[in-house]
Amino acid sequence: MRRAAAGAGRSDAPVTLLCFDYGEKRIGVAVGQTLTGTTSALSTLAARAGVPDWNAVAALLAEWDPDALVLGLPLNMDGTEQPLTARVRRFARRLSQHHPLPLYFADERLSTREARGREGAAPPREGRDALAAQIILEGWMAGARLDA
Repeated sequence: MRRAAAGAGRSDAPVTLLCFDYGEKRIGVAVGQTLTGTTSALSTLAARAGVPDWNAVAALLAEWDPDALVLGLPLNMDGTEQPLTARVRRFARRLSQHHPLPLYFADERLSTREARGREGAAPPREGRDALAAQIILEGWMAGARLDA
């Protein structure tokens, strides 16, 4: 039985969220829990021309059984869309077709820059993608949500 999904209004019920930081070569993944307000970087999925290994996505969803998905939406600093924004929206549609869960967009501006700042001893690029997904999810949980 599926738990209540997270929306713009918060619920006291625990809600597990998976967040994706989409990229043409790599997709960072993080998990969050609204009951504790915590987030963790999980992994980075390889992508070929923006297409992930859907079996790997399904495995993560089966493992974490999220109530909702959060997807970082790349925007220019002035809030306008950029070329990658359309590809992220296409990924969101495919993700929803494969896994019909509530899906929310989060502003991902400056998340990669912040991830670089948090890295410290320069972990591999793949770790940065998962950390960027965690930062995006932290922002979404703090209220930086988009109704896109």
